[in-house]
Amino acid sequence: MKCQRQCTQAGLLALVKSTDQFGVGTSSIAAGAAWSLSGCVEANGLSRRVPIHVSPFVIGRQCGLSLSLPCLTVSKRHAEIKVDGDTVWLRDLGSTNGTYVNGRRVKGEAVLSSGDLVQFGNVIFEVVSDLCQDLTATLCADATDRAMKMLRFDELMNNRAVVPYYQPIIKLADRSVLGYEVLGRSRYPGLETPQAMFEVAAEFQVESQLSRILRSVGVQSANGICENLELFVNTHPAELSEAGLIESLEELREAQPEQRLTLEVHEGTITQPRKMRKLRNQLKDLHIRLAYDDFGAGQSRLLELIEVPPDYLKFDLCLIKGIHRATPQCQELVATLVRMVTQMGIVALAEGIENEADHQTCLQLGFRTAQGFLYGRPAAGPEWAPG
Repeated sequence: MKCQRQCTQAGLLALVKSTDQFGVGTSSIAAGAAWSLSGCVEANGLSRRVPIHVSPFVIGRQCGLSLSLPCLTVSKRHAEIKVDGDTVWLRDLGSTNGTYVNGRRVKGEAVLSSGDLVQFGNVIFEVVSDLCQDLTATLCADATDRAMKMLRFDELMNNRAVVPYYQPIIKLADRSVLGYEVLGRSRYPGLETPQAMFEVAAEFQVESQLSRILRSVGVQSANGICENLELFVNTHPAELSEAGLIESLEELREAQPEQRLTLEVHEGTITQPRKMRKLRNQLKDLHIRLAYDDFGAGQSRLLELIEVPPDYLKFDLCLIKGIHRATPQCQELVATLVRMVTQMGIVALAEGIENEADHQTCLQLGFRTAQGFLYGRPAAGPEWAPG
């Protein structure tokens, strides 16, 4: 890897050090101990243990080495491990993408300890000693899994390696496509979903940076495909209290001057009308519309809705899913809310429609737009592109 995020390095080292009380991560190599590397060797993703059976133990992409790794980020002769009495050393052999121990790049040589994480290019292994007891091994494995996820997250952020997904938003009257909501996934194990990505991002307080990457890559990937359709892009709540949101939107607008955009803000975050009014005015200057998401999921903020009305109000699926089976009183309440926001010039959007009965009921209740599996699931690549 060309670089490592400093916050990820610190977090990874903390993980390794957190196992000290169990004797993992700081014990030196004991004489006579059997040592091995545990991790994924082949592309099938299966983990196995590779004994360090010779000294020097040479790792690289070239065939015939002590450990051959069929990965393009690994150099032909990448690194070597030497056993010297009670100590085991790791030395980089001038690799292109670097050798790392616990997130730190090896310059010269580094002493290895049980529980260390070593990385060759983007291939990660745990150093394992047969002196570890069962409990220690379990704790070590848990820490390793978490640390590997952090290293993958670091690579994801550095390479902006998110996969944009798109879900259609339709006009209820004729089911024509109004636009698409931009969603995000990744192909990194353990980080496939937005929830998994943001859980790791929260540990390093980089939720805003991840959110900006998801927006940027999503809009960029749709370039030229749906300029006449609306792209609904999301925010993370942290962005409303940190600097950088407007700047990131200015960059989006500069890169895609003709793309129709709507920024979604969770309705639970609109607690400060003055700040929201300023945001709405800034969005207008950028020709970006405003949507409040998940209306009705928690404490619906009608006062703020009146003071700073959005262009779209997305009714949460907790109000919409199964609406055709709801009591007449519940349906009338939703219809009243729809009429109220419509009179304010706000487009009411029903989320979570999965069947024809809910579609017909929402149409009768006055909704003009909708989103849900009935019209299309989130999709990546050419599957989503409007035909």
